[in-house]
Amino acid sequence: MTSLTLVNRQGQLEPYGLVGTPQPASPVEPFNRIAYSAAHVVADARAPGDPWLQAAIDWDTTLAYRHHLWSLGLGVAEAMDTAQRGMGLDWAASRELISRTLQAARAVPGARVASGCGTDHLDLAKVTHLDQVIRAYDEQIEAIESMGGKLIIMASRALVKVARSPADYEKVYDHILSQVREPVILHWLGDMFDPQLAGYWGHANLDLATDTALGVMQSHASKVDGIKISLLDKDREIALRRRLPKGVRMYTGDDFNYAELIAGDGQGTEEVHRHSDALLGIFDAIAPAASAALGALARGDSARFHAILAPTVPLSRHIFQAPTRFYKTGVVFMAWLNGHQPHFVMVGGQHSTRSLPHLCELFRLADQANLLGQPDLAVARMRTLLALHGVDA
Repeated sequence: MTSLTLVNRQGQLEPYGLVGTPQPASPVEPFNRIAYSAAHVVADARAPGDPWLQAAIDWDTTLAYRHHLWSLGLGVAEAMDTAQRGMGLDWAASRELISRTLQAARAVPGARVASGCGTDHLDLAKVTHLDQVIRAYDEQIEAIESMGGKLIIMASRALVKVARSPADYEKVYDHILSQVREPVILHWLGDMFDPQLAGYWGHANLDLATDTALGVMQSHASKVDGIKISLLDKDREIALRRRLPKGVRMYTGDDFNYAELIAGDGQGTEEVHRHSDALLGIFDAIAPAASAALGALARGDSARFHAILAPTVPLSRHIFQAPTRFYKTGVVFMAWLNGHQPHFVMVGGQHSTRSLPHLCELFRLADQANLLGQPDLAVARMRTLLALHGVDA
């Protein structure tokens, strides 16, 4: 049994012996759920410049990871918060990322891509009225649609700043949904992921906010493919799922309760409302397990589905623990451990947002979830990280 010395939650050294059996990359099987993985970007660690100020991206390795996700049957949700949108990745870099991913997807039969569209190119200090928000959305919508991309309408910090009532949200979304070419995915990102989005839809009360979001979808059901909610509240997600207009999907963004939500409860007047589809950041980190589990679910083997995903839940809850917005560090750390990138460096220096004890616990949980695909490589890289922190592993 391979072992090494890790740092525990109290900052003390203790031995750890690996126990996991790597989850093999399963042949792609048809899924009976739509499943997007929000995908991370790989920084160019050799680029000159100031990492906190410029987003230098290793395009080849970034796109190789998207091919890895497609090979497992997962779609790619591009330029989302998992790609550090708003935390190191600006609109210019996001637009190039979307363009490169859509071009790469054309060479992959069945590859699914949906792209984040927001208002993040605005200078928040200069935003004073709704028309600026509307024009900003229009600009990004036009850019992505001109590339042939499917839209994910991301929540807007600028809209939160200038909106004075739910009616202001309704005005903005009415404008967006009356003009988009094809049905879009709406994205309601909770303030645990981005504190600047507190009070979205014009209410601090989530019940009232839900009513506003639902009203927007009901008014434009033909232009809404679905809504992704990232509130980490499974009961609220289920309640909204049952109220969605006909044909509108729920894409779970709940990185704590995804297995239960994707499996569904069998309740609802139409099939699409009896379960949640998926648009998840954690699928980046657990892609082989997610693919194998979704394949089992499609075969009708719900026991196998839950058996595969159950040990990934403690890992996901650890990666997404508060401050939740720092979860991207854990996602990139997993990619490094598993050999998908040559370094543990992030755009904007975000690799520094989690402590060494946090990363050691992540290593343990990844092993116990059978998600260290190359254990010897993972151990060697963990030892390198520990040595950089003065620990002889």
